[in-house]
Amino acid sequence: MNWSKWIRQFHRWVSMAFALTVIANFAAMSQGQPPDWVTYSPLLPLFLLFVTGLYMFVLPYVRKSP
Repeated sequence: MNWSKWIRQFHRWVSMAFALTVIANFAAMSQGQPPDWVTYSPLLPLFLLFVTGLYMFVLPYVRKSP
């Protein structure tokens, strides 16, 4: 598996983890004030999504270089 496919697959799995942490965050907030680690738990997957998404966004432009 080459890097591009690996990063795309990693991006998909991290997006699922991000969605679950956001859902858990909303569920915890409905019960009252959640602990800080619950509030900030979506930030790590969000950062990983930003990095891998930026890579996939730039990849077509880098490959088309003459």
